[in-house]
Amino acid sequence: MRHVTIAHAHCDLYCGVYDPAQAKIEALSVMKIAQKYQDSDDEVFRARALQLKEERAEEVKHHLMVLWADFFTAEHRQEFSNLDDLFWRAIHQAGEAKKSADPADGQELIGLIDEIGDIFWQTEKGQGHGGLSAQLDGTR
Repeated sequence: MRHVTIAHAHCDLYCGVYDPAQAKIEALSVMKIAQKYQDSDDEVFRARALQLKEERAEEVKHHLMVLWADFFTAEHRQEFSNLDDLFWRAIHQAGEAKKSADPADGQELIGLIDEIGDIFWQTEKGQGHGGLSAQLDGTR
């Protein structure tokens, strides 16, 4: 029998599928889960909500790091002088949202991801790949 090693990555092949929407979907989950946590008095539900929120916040950090490290180039960093600081703040805010049960922390994270998205869509690479949703439905 052959031994198979499972590897997890996005993506050592440079698949070309990049979109800030991946981070935003997770950040929306962080915010919504925090709200559900606040709205519930069920301790079992609240414990599960915190666990899921923390997992989603880690996913946000992962997706942001992939964009920062694999999508954006040195030229992008020169063109958009706030790019490094924006990513640092967003990744840091994902950590804050992970530690917090306040939906406002998730909302702030979403705002930072939207700023990254604005820059992403201004790049030639961002415009050229058409976005994740367009790739999924085959329109671009």
